[in-house]
Amino acid sequence: MKAHASAKSSFTLAPADHARVKRLRRVLKARSNTEVIRRSLKMLEESVAREELRRQFREAAARVRSSTLEEMKELDGLVADGLDDA
Repeated sequence: MKAHASAKSSFTLAPADHARVKRLRRVLKARSNTEVIRRSLKMLEESVAREELRRQFREAAARVRSSTLEEMKELDGLVADGLDDA
């Protein structure tokens, strides 16, 4: 038995899901249904990773929001400093 053979799996899909895989196979010009599933899983992982990164950015922005607003208030008076009135 090959070393990777024990890691293989097979899945039973509902007819509607199987039809989706077949449709995506044609659209993506994939070589097999397995390729469609692999590509779909990769895209899902990337989507989850992007969402996690967005969440981390939101949390970081929330942590520094008050200090950022304070800095902006301090610098607000300097916006036109040194500019000649036209």
